Amino acid sequence: MNSTGRVFRVSLFGESHGEAIGVTIDGCPPGLPLATEDFNADLGRRRAGKAGTTPRVEEDLPDIVSGLFNGHTTGAPLTILFRNMNVRSGDYADLRETPRPGHSDFVAYKRFMGFNDYRGGGHFSGRLTLCLVAAGVVAKKVLSTVTIEAKLISAGGSSDIEKSVAAALEDGDSVGGLVECRATGIPVGWGEPFFDSVESVIAHMAFAIPAIKGIEFGSGFAAASMRGSSHNDPIVDDTGKTASNNAGGISGGLTNGNELVFRIAVKPTSSISVKQNTYSIKTGKVEELKVKGRHDACIALRVPVVLEAITAISLADLKLLAGNRL
Repeated sequence: MNSTGRVFRVSLFGESHGEAIGVTIDGCPPGLPLATEDFNADLGRRRAGKAGTTPRVEEDLPDIVSGLFNGHTTGAPLTILFRNMNVRSGDYADLRETPRPGHSDFVAYKRFMGFNDYRGGGHFSGRLTLCLVAAGVVAKKVLSTVTIEAKLISAGGSSDIEKSVAAALEDGDSVGGLVECRATGIPVGWGEPFFDSVESVIAHMAFAIPAIKGIEFGSGFAAASMRGSSHNDPIVDDTGKTASNNAGGISGGLTNGNELVFRIAVKPTSSISVKQNTYSIKTGKVEELKVKGRHDACIALRVPVVLEAITAISLADLKLLAGNRL
């Protein structure tokens, strides 16, 4: 549903154009130093306003309403709120009856019998990734020895990201992208095979980011065309260091001491200015649709910090699960 994690448990709530969105973290360790200023850097990286991103710019000021006392986490559930201030709900009135192709509009209408909040995608909106980033800030504090960095490595199938996004903007269209994440400083042995292997936990979290359509670790799908003699990573010392890293830092579902490396595929934004055809719930016919509102031409531009966040959340949970075993 809307919660995940076994020890470091994260729950999301709110809608894109509702009063507020937020996140509650249960199982957050006590004694972590935390202030609203700690969120500024990562929330700023996610914020819209740059070329290719939505013109909707929110202040995104975190309001920590529980679980914090005298500048430290208390061990009680930590709840962080973000008020929605810059909304134009009228832009979405037509989408209640003419769902956007490739978006959640139609399935949400069916699943929730028409009671879903359709404004800006409601609870399905990428706006809720703000809550993931906030939880990631806290998770990174749990991972004091781990460094996580993600970056957009291509957009629209091209490494010339700026050119690809500019072309999509000019055409009123959108492009997807490929985002790579790397994490270092992870000890050997995190992970809970079979069903909570490192890949399983990270992949589960990655697909909670709207618009993610694929994930690969290490050499990924290229491994299918390699021989074992090429794909195997020779171990060179007692720390588990390997001469190559086709495994992406994971062996048998456990971290192996090497750099964690994986990539995710982000689909093009569904909301585009190009005219499309869609089924009308009102008339029962296929009609022409021209999407209104403020949208990203390349949502992948804002995904790297979100990917870092879900990686941190996943690793924090695995670290706390490992407890004193390691």
